[in-house]
Amino acid sequence: MSSDEGASRAGPERPLAEDHVAERIKLEREARGWSTVTLAERMADAGHPVNQSAIWRIESGKPRRRVNLDEALGFCKVFDLTFDELTSPPGQLANPLVRRLVGDYVARWKEWRALGKDMRRIQDELAAYTDANPNQEDMVKALLTHELTIASNGEFHHHLGAPTRLRSYLGERMDAPSEHS
Repeated sequence: MSSDEGASRAGPERPLAEDHVAERIKLEREARGWSTVTLAERMADAGHPVNQSAIWRIESGKPRRRVNLDEALGFCKVFDLTFDELTSPPGQLANPLVRRLVGDYVARWKEWRALGKDMRRIQDELAAYTDANPNQEDMVKALLTHELTIASNGEFHHHLGAPTRLRSYLGERMDAPSEHS
């Protein structure tokens, strides 16, 4: 039996959760600014291949194409949703702009955390170097302060977002005015 025959056989007695799934898929796809082609590619990458036309039929077909369990698990993986979230009514989360902005914010937050770990690792390496070479500590700290001041267009000393650990490492250099201020 083809998936179209399965959808037509489902008839008007389809569970409401199936409509929620179709609505959620469309909402999540649009919130991320993905085309149906992009979603199909993401599903294939996640190991749950669904072609672009099937995604369109799930979202907009008359009648809508049904989603099988493997596909539902794939959509959960791709959208980072629980099965309950996928099958529940979209409700207040229906605003695609808000979902996109929240998704963008969370993605940037994850990147920020990863960068913070990288920065702490590099700072530890610099500290280990200056511990092993105490005669070069002032030069290393001066160079780091100078480069950060240039990179921040002279605002590094005034930036409240500078990590406490970095401010502590640089010590008085953070408080000293630079020639760029």
